[in-house]
Amino acid sequence: MSAAHRIGHAGLRARVMSPEDAAGLIASGSTVGMSGFTGSGYPKRVPLALARRIEAEQAAGRPFRVRIWTGASTGPELDGALAKADGIEYRLPYNSDPIAREKINSGRMHYVDMHLSQVAPVAWQGFLGPLDTALVEVSGITEDGDLIPSTSVGNNKTWLERAGQVILEVNRWQSEALHGMHDIYYGAALPPNRVPIPLVRPDQRIGQPTFRCDLDKVVAVVETDAPDRNQPFSTPDAVAEAIAGHLLAFFRHEVARGRLPASLLPLQSGVGNVANAVLAGLMDAPFDTLTAYTEVIQDGMLDLLESGKLSLASATSLSLSPAAVERFNRDAARFRDRVILRPQEISNHPELVRRLGCLAMNGLIEADIYGNVNSTHVMGSRIQNGIGGSGDFARNAYVSIFMTPSTAKGGAISAIVPKVSHVDHIAQDVQVLVTEHGLADLRGLAPRQRARAIIDTCAHPDYRPALVDYLERAEAGSFGGHTPTLLGEAFAWHRRFIETGSMRPADGGAR
Repeated sequence: MSAAHRIGHAGLRARVMSPEDAAGLIASGSTVGMSGFTGSGYPKRVPLALARRIEAEQAAGRPFRVRIWTGASTGPELDGALAKADGIEYRLPYNSDPIAREKINSGRMHYVDMHLSQVAPVAWQGFLGPLDTALVEVSGITEDGDLIPSTSVGNNKTWLERAGQVILEVNRWQSEALHGMHDIYYGAALPPNRVPIPLVRPDQRIGQPTFRCDLDKVVAVVETDAPDRNQPFSTPDAVAEAIAGHLLAFFRHEVARGRLPASLLPLQSGVGNVANAVLAGLMDAPFDTLTAYTEVIQDGMLDLLESGKLSLASATSLSLSPAAVERFNRDAARFRDRVILRPQEISNHPELVRRLGCLAMNGLIEADIYGNVNSTHVMGSRIQNGIGGSGDFARNAYVSIFMTPSTAKGGAISAIVPKVSHVDHIAQDVQVLVTEHGLADLRGLAPRQRARAIIDTCAHPDYRPALVDYLERAEAGSFGGHTPTLLGEAFAWHRRFIETGSMRPADGGAR
C-alpha cells in the first residue's frame, strides 16, 4: 500500500466521497460513535462538514442535533465545531473542549461523565440505546478490508461492531509505521459468558493489529491528511518539580523498604504538566527497565522510551505535543516493538490494573482533609473535564496517588478543603496525596490521622491554621468522632469563594 493511497480494498475505494456527502448520511437525532482519545485519532473532515450542515439546517428553521459518543476528549474539529454549531444534544464519556464545556454547564448539552473502562461494556449491554453511525479515523485499509488503527484506539472496536452504518476517514498524515503497533482484543464477552482476560504482563499481545469490520456496513470513505491536534506542554515550573521530587523520593523509599521492586511496577500517569514533571524526573532516577500500563503516552513517556529507561509503554492513545508527535512519526518504526495501543476497555480494565499492580498517578481539583478527592467539578457544580480513567486505576492500583499544586487562582483557592464539594474518589481509594509542600502516605491511617497528615504535609501554609481550627472545633463539637464534620461550615470555603473571589478566611478561622 503506497503512502499516497492508503485504501487497499477495491470495494472500499469505490465508496470514497466528499466529507459533505458523508455528513449527509448522518440523520438529525441519531447517535454517532466517533473515534478519538485526547487530540489523537479523531475524525477531522466529516465532523466539520456535519457542523456546517447543522448550521445551515438551523438557519433554515430546521433543528438538527446529534448524540455523540467517543473514547474520551477529541479535537476542535469535532467537539469544538459541533458544539459551536449547537449540534450536540448529548455527549459521553469525557470532554475537555471549552465550547462544549460552556454548553454543558449552561444546561444546553446533556453530558454523561463515565469511567472510561465502562463505556464499551455499557454500550454492549444496550443501556445507552442503539448506535446509528460509527465515524472512525484509520491510518489505512488493507487489501482484505482490515482497518489499520491510527494514533488512538479508544472505543473504536465497539463502535465498528455496534453501529448500523460506518463512515471511515482514512488519514494519510498518520505514519504507515503504525501498522503492527496495535493490539485489538476480541475475546471480551458479557456475563454469563465472560472469561478472564489472558494478559499478565504489559508487553503481551493478546489480540490482532487491525480492526475487523463488516464491509457491507461501510457507507462512505473520506480521505484526509489533517494532523492530530494536541496542545504543547509548558515547561514544568517549580511547583510541578517539587511535587515530582516528593513522589520520586517516595518511590526510592518504597524500593529501599522492599515494597516495590527496583524497576518499580507498571506506571499509569494522567495528562498534564505535573505528570510530565514526574516522568521527566524518572529520567535521572535510580530505576531502570521501567514499564507503563496507562491510558495515554505523553511527551515524558516518549522521552523515557527514547532514552531506554522505559522498556515498554502500553496505552490506548498517543497524546503528544506537536514537536513530540513529529519525532514519533519520524521514528515510528523504531517504537513499534515498544509501544502497544489497545482498546480502552483493556487499557483501563480493573482486572488488569489489579493484576499488573499499576502505580496510579492522577491529578485532582481538590481533596478534603480526610482524603476524598474531587477531580471533575469546580465549586461542586461546574464540570471541568470528567473523571476519565482515574477511577479505573485508583480503586485497583497497587498504590493510588493523587497530585496537585496546593493552591489555584493565585492562592485564592485551596486545593485542600474541609470537605470536597463533589466526590469522585472516596477516601478508601486515595492512598497517597502529594503537593509541592510534601507527600502524605495515608495507607493504614484512620480518618483523624489522615486529616492531621494531610493538613500538616500537603496544605499550603496560608491555609493550614484555618484547617487546623476547623478540625479541632469539629473534633470538639460534631455529631460523631470518627470523621468529625461541622455540617454548617463544611462548604463555607466554597461559598466564600463564590461570594468574594477567595477562600481565604478573614479571621483565620474556617467560618
